[in-house]
Amino acid sequence: MTTFAAALAQAQEALAQRPDTAGFYRCAVEFSPADHDFLAWLRAQPDFPKFYWRSREGHDEAAALGAAQRFTTLHDAETFLRQHADMPSLRAWGLNAFEPQRGSLFIPRLELRREGERAWLIATPGHDETAAQGMKSIAALQPAMALTRPQPGFVSRCDIPDAAQWALRVGLATQAIARGDFAKVVLARATELRFAAPVDAGALMAASRRANRDCYHFYLAFSAREAFLGSSPERLWRRQGLALDTEALAGTVENHPDDAQAHERAAWLLGDDKNRRENALVVDDICGRLKPIADDIHTQAPQVVRLRRVQHLRRMIRARLLTPDDTACLRQLQPTAAVAGLPREAARRFIASHEPFDRAWYAGSAGYLSLEKTEFCVSLRSAWLDGETVRIYAGAGLVAGSQAALEWHEIENKAAALLTLLTD
Repeated sequence: MTTFAAALAQAQEALAQRPDTAGFYRCAVEFSPADHDFLAWLRAQPDFPKFYWRSREGHDEAAALGAAQRFTTLHDAETFLRQHADMPSLRAWGLNAFEPQRGSLFIPRLELRREGERAWLIATPGHDETAAQGMKSIAALQPAMALTRPQPGFVSRCDIPDAAQWALRVGLATQAIARGDFAKVVLARATELRFAAPVDAGALMAASRRANRDCYHFYLAFSAREAFLGSSPERLWRRQGLALDTEALAGTVENHPDDAQAHERAAWLLGDDKNRRENALVVDDICGRLKPIADDIHTQAPQVVRLRRVQHLRRMIRARLLTPDDTACLRQLQPTAAVAGLPREAARRFIASHEPFDRAWYAGSAGYLSLEKTEFCVSLRSAWLDGETVRIYAGAGLVAGSQAALEWHEIENKAAALLTLLTD
């Protein structure tokens, strides 16, 4: 099997033979992924943007570097991909914001992609990039960097809203639910941490990847100072051809390191009325939203997903799309009732009126799309890094009977997925 170094040399040779008038060009070289950490390699590169992704099951992984083409909406990315239907595996990587009409997606100039035990180095120069420029960019690549690096000294923490303000907002939400304004709303908290020096986003992503198992891992570095990253347990949708997989992840109980106690809490979660109602609302909403674009919709029995700090109720949903339309999937599924509420528009209006910050990329989605297949996770257990400041997001679903203190404890446990990596 070809080594990574040999794959780079082959890619340089392919670019050297590319005519400058070739238009949109792409070459792929298979190499052995053994002992090659995609994140460590990506972190070492000086170019931006850079995007890291690993699927929840760990079978798929990618490191995307530099932009051959940028898109500010998923629709624009899908339109571009349809214009290049002769390359069905061509992928655009990136983020969709909580308000899904906003995105940050790109086709990378250089991409490492692993599927199972196979991996490829894929070079896709920009339209205006000459062969010489493409070769030069590959020659400038740096060797992988160690992913362990001490975080700088912790300075301060600020919760937005604080506990008292949170209790007030939960009270307003439950009053609105009692009036019949909506059945559920998801409110979030932003925890802002300040440090003595800039936080290393790549090292934090690596630490989260080690600690938070059975999650999607995503990391988009916009620049040397700004990045958005997270380790999410929730799939938004996965499409292969017309086959669609999505899920309802709603309902939470604290995990416990002792297996016996964790199993007791899981059994309680499966039987708890409040959590089952919360999950059922999400299932019904997703199935209803799929009906205009899909048929053969099936919902599996509820199961409990055990994570490091919490356990969740999850129900898997499968369907067959009428057409392979990722823009329609995004429009119908994001934001789900698990991150916004139900009915969606009434819940979104309440969030806009009562949350004291812009969610931006939080509770949006992260992943990739191609004509061949697409996968996005919900961008939960996530943080925005800007130099010395890290803003960690977490939310809780409020329904009739929700109590502010219990919901605060829930979001503290959710935020701990990243908080404990920075403050313990």
